[in-house]
Amino acid sequence: MITRTLGTSGLEVSALGLGCMGLSHGYGAAVDHQDGIALIRAAVDQGVTFFDTAQVYGPFTNEELVGEALASVRDEMVIATKFGFSFDGSTSTGLDSRPEHIRATVEDSLRRLGVESIDLLYQHRVDPQVPIEDVAGAVKDLIAAGKVKHFGLSEAGVSTIRRAHAVQPLTALQSEYSLFWREPEAEILPTLTELGIGFVPFSPLGKGFLTGAITTATTFAEGDLRNSLPRFTEDARAANQALVDVVRDVGARRDATAGQVALAWLLAQHPSIVPIPGTTKVHRLAENNGAAQLELTAEDLTELTQASDQADIRGARYPEHMQRWIDR
Repeated sequence: MITRTLGTSGLEVSALGLGCMGLSHGYGAAVDHQDGIALIRAAVDQGVTFFDTAQVYGPFTNEELVGEALASVRDEMVIATKFGFSFDGSTSTGLDSRPEHIRATVEDSLRRLGVESIDLLYQHRVDPQVPIEDVAGAVKDLIAAGKVKHFGLSEAGVSTIRRAHAVQPLTALQSEYSLFWREPEAEILPTLTELGIGFVPFSPLGKGFLTGAITTATTFAEGDLRNSLPRFTEDARAANQALVDVVRDVGARRDATAGQVALAWLLAQHPSIVPIPGTTKVHRLAENNGAAQLELTAEDLTELTQASDQADIRGARYPEHMQRWIDR
């Protein structure tokens, strides 16, 4: 696995990370604990050094899973986790980025992960009730105390990025980005390049849609978030298939899968982009990681970009009640 550096931070990671959320959260029932450990360790064997988790995944169980799986190779790995939600026991009750809450929940993350310092700590969602300067200041204090090494934001807008960066330099922004969702290109990516901040796209395969494995006949398990996403209604899937067909056609020419082509396109957009595809299957893990070796031609990239430009993508990214957590 080749490596990349997130912005100008000096934080070097594998060109593809592993998004661990789906092992515990968001896509139906959690995987068996030992199967989850086996998948994370398979990623290590394949050269992945960058693992993404969060307090709210589970909640809490995903951090425990990642910590246990990586314990024997901790010093060679980069673990990212996130704060920013409040909890009633093990139930998430909304946003909370008050500095005192950050400090308390980071202590819990350190314990669950079994580490002395968190490599990359993101604010999971921007909390409109807490000035971002206060959030960045709290993380700056944690960095000074040796409990955190790098600071990041997730789904933050340009103004928030600039204000946070002025208090504590950001290493990375994590937001959705793929051939299926290219909004970050307008303002976010130019800002990150200007400030020397890395970009970590989540859902780089469009929550599985860009693999070509999802059709109008696909049914999702109970508890799978795609059951509630407007972009995954049957009508939207039918309309959005045209883009996947182009991705698959490019893959056929390059002896690659549609998923590999979608990831390779992302990697080609900027040298500081590090996608974090997730999976629960070891064979899909190997397939995804193969994208790091796929070099698309200029003609391939143009064809894919034009197909995305011309696609009439149907359906909102999130239902209305989730849109309120996206900072603009």
